[in-house]
Amino acid sequence: MNPESTRCLLCKNARCSAACAVHTDVPAAMKLYREGRVDEAARLLFANNPLSGITCQVCDWNRMCLGHCVLNAKKVPVHWYEIEQEISIPYLREATVVPGTPTGKTVAVLGAGPAGITAAILLRQAGHAVRLYDRHARIGGVLRYGIPNFRLDKRHVDELERILLEAGVEFIGGKAVSLEAVRGTTDAVLIAGGAELARKMRIPGEELPCVISALSYLEYPERYPLKGRVIVVGGGNVAMDACRTAKRQGCDTTVYYRKTIANMPANTLEIEEAQAEGIPFEVLQVPVAVEVRDGQPVAIVRNCENVTREDGSLSTRILDGTDHEVPFDTMIVAVSEKVDYSLFGGVLPAVDEGGWVTVNEHAQTSWPEVFMAGDFLLGPKTVVQAVQSAKTAVRGILAYLQ
Repeated sequence: MNPESTRCLLCKNARCSAACAVHTDVPAAMKLYREGRVDEAARLLFANNPLSGITCQVCDWNRMCLGHCVLNAKKVPVHWYEIEQEISIPYLREATVVPGTPTGKTVAVLGAGPAGITAAILLRQAGHAVRLYDRHARIGGVLRYGIPNFRLDKRHVDELERILLEAGVEFIGGKAVSLEAVRGTTDAVLIAGGAELARKMRIPGEELPCVISALSYLEYPERYPLKGRVIVVGGGNVAMDACRTAKRQGCDTTVYYRKTIANMPANTLEIEEAQAEGIPFEVLQVPVAVEVRDGQPVAIVRNCENVTREDGSLSTRILDGTDHEVPFDTMIVAVSEKVDYSLFGGVLPAVDEGGWVTVNEHAQTSWPEVFMAGDFLLGPKTVVQAVQSAKTAVRGILAYLQ
């Protein structure tokens, strides 16, 4: 038994659970674990979060459970995630989903990433038939085609794939599908795709072949045999995954970010691990142009300063007259991602002023049979947030189909 469990106070109003996106009942699971009822603890965690064996590996604990433990007051928070890993990772190898009594209803789920996997499991448990679509040939989404192997062993994703197929989920992969193609062929549709379009820096020279998207690079890194000096632009999780992958390819890799390390949106653990691996961070700097001189790519970089707005958020001011040149071989751009609205086929349900499709509290669009979860609803967020959004959407779908 992990000795960390004996330090847990089993709080009645657990801050760690409240801070968790899926509100994991940490005290209940911890109590079962301490009593040696590990299988029961594993089933409890899986029932609440079918991706428990995944999220316990890739979550940002400092911003969630660990960071909100009541024992932080004494600077000795309980490392719950270690215990969840001990419970949930082995359970993936034996977990199964028992389909509910058939309802005669079918739901199409577009996207086989974290949100789509979660929704498919919950819908099968409710007795609905599920058709799961994805442009990739296998189930997993970002878990398989985005998060590097050194952060997430793909054998765990294989287990999720097995669970779905054994539960009778019909997987249709290997080609993109539009909402128009499935709408009307099923009783409900859940759009659960990820943010798979890379945002541009909008600078001169960005179209040069020496500049590549982090999303494309992480999807199939073996297609990019990088060498020499690599610049990674960005401060999120994708940027951290990209810089650490390039480092493992033997590249001299540096991260450039327009804010400070403290303001990076990436998981704090990933930032620390990247630094521990010897990857330097050039903060408060941003490329403003890319040129090629005598065959050598050069980034024109300027310094930045962060300005606090009235609402407390930060804006970045690029400082004129601070240009300096940074030679490189490959620039990997990871400055955020967006969803591909072409999936809607040019006709959208109701949208807000920003152009985002609007939903009600049940994740239901203005088209009653169409629901949304994951990045299409939240923007590019974390795996555990995608899981929670899928749970909300499934509740809406179940109510609609009744």
